[in-house]
Amino acid sequence: MIEWRDEGAVLAVRQHGETSVIADIFTAQHGRHAGIVRGGVSRKLRPILQPGAQVDVTWKARLDSHLGAFTIEPIRSRSAAAMGDRLALAGLNAVTALLLVTTAERDPHPAFYTQTIQLLDLLGHADIWPLAYMKWEMALLEEMGFGLELGACAVSGANDRLIYVSPKSGRAVAESAAGEWVNRLLPLPDVMRGEGEGSDAEIATALGTLGHFIEHKLIRSLGDKPLPAARGRLIDVLTRP
Repeated sequence: MIEWRDEGAVLAVRQHGETSVIADIFTAQHGRHAGIVRGGVSRKLRPILQPGAQVDVTWKARLDSHLGAFTIEPIRSRSAAAMGDRLALAGLNAVTALLLVTTAERDPHPAFYTQTIQLLDLLGHADIWPLAYMKWEMALLEEMGFGLELGACAVSGANDRLIYVSPKSGRAVAESAAGEWVNRLLPLPDVMRGEGEGSDAEIATALGTLGHFIEHKLIRSLGDKPLPAARGRLIDVLTRP
């Protein structure tokens, strides 16, 4: 029998038989991991197994290759922070959906897990959450090996008037060096380079650029899947009057 204990954030739950569920949990030391939760549809466990909830988990299986079973204990619920706040709810759904499609199963990312928990802790703080989310997406690309290089122009080496990103290399391009390629380049808002806090509109523009690399670089490296619709709904909330 193989057994380990960890903490994690619930990403998704799906029915398994009449009384059990299969839970996908992004854990601190064991990465995104799935397991059966016996009695997961019960009144006791259903409120705990909500997306974004932080839980203490014990996983057991006869062999490491088996699906295994979780025993779940609550640490922190985030349902209250998300309910009644459309930005918080859209943000929570975007985070959990992205983690499901961009992280390889059982591949640990302990530092990024910590950053994810810190982001989830900011749900409901509408004044700072959009910027924190944008930085989290940049960290996701970095963690998975697709980080952007925004410190200097890929063409000239200049570090002023960097307003574009190459969609192929992920490197910044100065306005003066864009030339005939200008219509093929992606926008580089100042907020992506750590300058200012950015308006919701500017952050939405940044998310458009980041979405290109998440979809065409990161997700395609794991299979041919589209960006989660939940992420698009978050951008809609940010740009809606």
